[in-house]
Amino acid sequence: MNIFRLSADMTHLASVLVLLLKIHTIKSCAGISLKTQELYAIVFVTRYLDIFTDYISLYNTVMKLIFLGSSFSIVWYMRHHKIVRRSYDKDQDTFRHYILAVPCLLLALLINEKFTFKEVMWSFSLYLEAVAILPQLVLLQRTRNIDNLTGQYVFLLGAYRALYIVNWIYRYFTEPHFVHWIPWIAGLVQTLLYADFFYYYFQSVKNNQKLHLPA
Repeated sequence: MNIFRLSADMTHLASVLVLLLKIHTIKSCAGISLKTQELYAIVFVTRYLDIFTDYISLYNTVMKLIFLGSSFSIVWYMRHHKIVRRSYDKDQDTFRHYILAVPCLLLALLINEKFTFKEVMWSFSLYLEAVAILPQLVLLQRTRNIDNLTGQYVFLLGAYRALYIVNWIYRYFTEPHFVHWIPWIAGLVQTLLYADFFYYYFQSVKNNQKLHLPA
């Protein structure tokens, strides 16, 4: 654990808390893509298959439980809560997310660190996480109605991955033989997908204006 890894984890946790804050206090999921949230639920399930078999640390286990529990909670609220689900814009959130999941699974079967069920699923979770934000970004471009909490949520998600890249760079220079190409490339792709959003987010902060994305 180093300061960059800890910062990345806390930023990731903050993104989840911001989204839950919006859902619980405002009772709204407007501007949030259910497709992206379902993809994240799949990411966490397939990544944390070892949660009850391989103990690493209390911190590791607690974080896994938080992300698993929060992702399924968000999906449940958006699908079934009698008030929250009314604010879900199903007509705009039409990205066919299985188009992302299937190629990621095929890629995981072909490119993995070891051809075992856990390792293939771990690789699949990395590939899928890299592109899971796409339905969310498409939804924001279509609606162009981005409230502060939604903008902060997406920004924190992107910042978390960017901090992980800094963490990997730090570990590469401080730990011998630290080379993990699969998470590195997947993480880089994921961060690049946020580049356009980051630009408009910082522009809105700089000019003290509401965040808008070009259609």
